[in-house]
Amino acid sequence: MKLMGILGPRGTHSEAAAVYLNEIIDEPLELIIYQEIYDVLIAVENGEVNAGFVPVENSLEGSVNITLDTLARSDNLIVTRELIWSVHNHLMTKPGVDASQIKKIFSHSQPISQCRKYLQKNFSTAKTFTTSSTAKAAEIVAESKISDGYAAICTKRAGELNNLVTIADEIQDNMLNSTRFFEIRRRNEDFQIDSPKDKILIICQIDGEHAGALCEVLEEFAFRNVNMTRIESRPARTKLGEYIFFFDLDTNIDQNILNESIAAVKQKSIWLKNLGSFPVIIANNK
Repeated sequence: MKLMGILGPRGTHSEAAAVYLNEIIDEPLELIIYQEIYDVLIAVENGEVNAGFVPVENSLEGSVNITLDTLARSDNLIVTRELIWSVHNHLMTKPGVDASQIKKIFSHSQPISQCRKYLQKNFSTAKTFTTSSTAKAAEIVAESKISDGYAAICTKRAGELNNLVTIADEIQDNMLNSTRFFEIRRRNEDFQIDSPKDKILIICQIDGEHAGALCEVLEEFAFRNVNMTRIESRPARTKLGEYIFFFDLDTNIDQNILNESIAAVKQKSIWLKNLGSFPVIIANNK
C-alpha cells in the first residue's frame, strides 16, 4: 500500500481531513504521522512517502507559512489535490468534570483564537494554555485529575481517542471557519487524477527594485481574462524588500490562453515555478 505523510498526532484536524480524503479517492493511502509540517514535505521530497497532506491556509488565521516557504524552495514538489475542510471545535473534558469546575483550557493557538468570544462569555475566569496540537491538549486533559478542572478545545475524534466527554459543541466564533489542505507529491511520480482540474498554482519572484513590476505581472492575467483566485506574498529570503508571489489561477479558460499568460509572466520574473493543476474538493463535513 502506498503511503501519505500527515501532521500528527492522531486526532488532529489534519488527520480527520486525511481520513476523509482517503474515503473518497480511488486509491487510499496508509497514513504516516509526522510531528511537523516541514517533516511531511521533506518526507515526500526524499521518497519516504508517496504523498503528503498538509494545511496551507485557514480562513480566519491566514496562510501556513512553512507550507508556502517549503514549496517555494523545492524544485521537486507539486500540488495534486486541494481539500477544503470545515473546522469544528468542541470543548471536552474528563467524565465527572462539570462546566462550573473548569479552571484551565488547553488547545493549539489557532483554536484558542478561533473560540475567543465563546471563552470570554462562558469561561472568563478560566486560564488558557497553548499546546502543540488539539490532540495533545486532549491527551493532557485525559491524564489530569478531576479536581484539576482541565478541559480541551479539540476535535471529536481527539476527545473520543482519549475518553473525554463533551461540555459544548461547535464553540468556534465563526461557523464558516475552514482550512485548505494540499495533497503534495513528487514532480516526476507516475500519478494521474481523472477529476477535472479547477486550479493551477504558480510561484514566481519579480524584481522588487523595478517600479510597477507586480502591476505588469497582474496585467498579463487581466489582459487575457485569466481569473486569479488568490495572491500571496512571502519574503524571498535574499534581502530586505524582495518577495516571492503565489498565484492561484482558475483553469476554467482555454488552455492555450492560460499557458500564454504564464509564459508572459515568466518573461517578467526572475524565476517562475509551475506547481501543477489540481481538482478542488469541498469536504462534506459540516
